[in-house]
Amino acid sequence: MKTIDIKAPYLIFLGNETEITYAKTGAGLVQWRPELCKGQIRLAGGTVDLGLPEMTLIEAKEAGVKSLVIGTASVGGGTPEGWFQLLEKAAGLGMDIVAGVHAKLNDIEPLRLAADKGGANLIDIRVHPETMPIGSGKKRSGKRLLTVGIGKQVNPDIRCVGISVNTSTLPEEEREAHLNNLSAELCLPCVDPIAGDSKPIIDNLSGV
Repeated sequence: MKTIDIKAPYLIFLGNETEITYAKTGAGLVQWRPELCKGQIRLAGGTVDLGLPEMTLIEAKEAGVKSLVIGTASVGGGTPEGWFQLLEKAAGLGMDIVAGVHAKLNDIEPLRLAADKGGANLIDIRVHPETMPIGSGKKRSGKRLLTVGIGKQVNPDIRCVGISVNTSTLPEEEREAHLNNLSAELCLPCVDPIAGDSKPIIDNLSGV
């Protein structure tokens, strides 16, 4: 099994974000692993505050920070050009850059060159091993962790009104029973919007 080594401690990069909902990655790290988070760094105009010490890159380097983690997401999942200068400087100082955005850090040539020069790693955590098998939907042994509404940690008013389930690998005659069993077990309507419809979830939305 492939693992990703994200070296601690972290400096959380928040860009110029003004909405906490877009900074859920950074907020999640501070919530669940505060001992690994050394500080935060923002660009001009950024107002999101995770309660960490504000640091410059030099201060973070001197404090022993090993990784700069992009703790926010831009609309569209890319890496804005306005971030490049800071990210390149961090990589040049030898800090690993960690991102979970859709666009790959390793596709940004100036950043890749800066990382090579500084001996840093560009870690795209959305890039999975090529040998990872695709889920089949068939029942397996062992327990699973179902994460519902990760945004709830930064907005407690978020409610889960239903769950979308891919039943495409199940025989047609088993799909309805599978969804009914899940709905009963999770106490939420479980639907396959592709093979069926989303009406139970839509009906639930009317009560929110």
